[in-house]
Amino acid sequence: MTAVNETHALGLRSWVASANAEHTDFPIQNLPFGVFRRRGSGERFRGGVAIGDQILDLAATVASGVLDGAAREAAIAASREQLNEFMAMGPSAWSALRLALSRILRDGAAERGRVEGCLVGQHAVEHALPAAIGDYTDFYIGIHHATAVGRLFRPDAPLLPNYKWVPIGYHGRSSSVVVSGEPIYRPLGQRKGLAEVPDFGPSERVDYELELGFLVGTGNPRGEGIPIENAESHLFGVALFNDWSARDIQPWEYQPLGPFLSKNFGSTLAPWVVTLEALAPFRSPYRRPAGDADPLPYLDAAENSANGLIDIQLEVLLQTKKMAYSGLGPERLSRSSFVEAAYWTPAQLVAHHTIGGCNLAPGDLLGSGTLSGPAITQAGSLIERTFGGRDPISLPSDEKRTYLEDGDTVVFRAWCERNEARRIGFGECAGTVLAPKRI
Repeated sequence: MTAVNETHALGLRSWVASANAEHTDFPIQNLPFGVFRRRGSGERFRGGVAIGDQILDLAATVASGVLDGAAREAAIAASREQLNEFMAMGPSAWSALRLALSRILRDGAAERGRVEGCLVGQHAVEHALPAAIGDYTDFYIGIHHATAVGRLFRPDAPLLPNYKWVPIGYHGRSSSVVVSGEPIYRPLGQRKGLAEVPDFGPSERVDYELELGFLVGTGNPRGEGIPIENAESHLFGVALFNDWSARDIQPWEYQPLGPFLSKNFGSTLAPWVVTLEALAPFRSPYRRPAGDADPLPYLDAAENSANGLIDIQLEVLLQTKKMAYSGLGPERLSRSSFVEAAYWTPAQLVAHHTIGGCNLAPGDLLGSGTLSGPAITQAGSLIERTFGGRDPISLPSDEKRTYLEDGDTVVFRAWCERNEARRIGFGECAGTVLAPKRI
């Protein structure tokens, strides 16, 4: 796991003034990676790094001549239309570029004059997915979510017997992963109510799922599992992720092979990937509740126990069409934390995913599953928040919601903060539900 170094220093300030604002998501201690172009320009998408309310254009930075050696080679790879080539270079390249960018963006940097022209305002850009996602696996590591949803269907035994032994996951649909801001079209499918015959139509129970997405950096050869001791070196970074669900389609179709149309209509990934190195000051121990058995040996390691989790705060906000027209901002529905929600660590997900010989590749996406705390105000989905649709949520616009309606916009936000470290954030992950394109 990455150690704290000079790039994390609490006192670091940037000559980009907005990066020094108290509550910015993107101070100089963060430096997340994404892909952008000027809105409406027709330019090619290219790699950039968020700093305050600006983006450092990596192609322009390379052309300015301020980088050399390993950092320059890494920046060339990171300036492509997708970050996969850079992600494949591994931790030494990621770290070399992060250090170089930190030094040229610091207050008093001699390179300022050559770098100022490489900045583009975030307000003026549009984003693409940060990487080409070849494969996507969704896990189910949120134990409070698993318990709450399980209780709706199996009140006497909400958690299945395997839950505390094996990281549960399924293979999702990578082609419908979209970047934040892209619309989510209400899916069509079969629904089974009380009638003998199922009906067909638009889902009436579209839901959000508050997740984190872990993006793979370096892969592994097929047949060679990744030991848990080395697992995190294969992860490039973390982004907010919304793996939308159709709750009325899923119960009918998921037996015996798992979800299908209820999950493949869209998943939203935030545009900014926060590197694991940036998250080094916010590591937390991984401890199982008293009485739970230790993980099997291939999922257990001293470093994973000491620092396997990351202290990330999470929140969900909802803005209806009526709220937007009335000038009302998004309403916070829940707040939770990764440490409290997660029963498994990112390293355990990588180790388990590959133990049977599966080969991961740069840009592969591992979803955490819904991250909820034990309280109803910490629910990471509406099925929990409304007790399966029984208790609607009241909104400031005098509307009520059990599940999402057309025109509803869901926004996820996340951040890390500790007294001894600079607060960093993840930007926003947002999507608006629209009517089906065809019926």
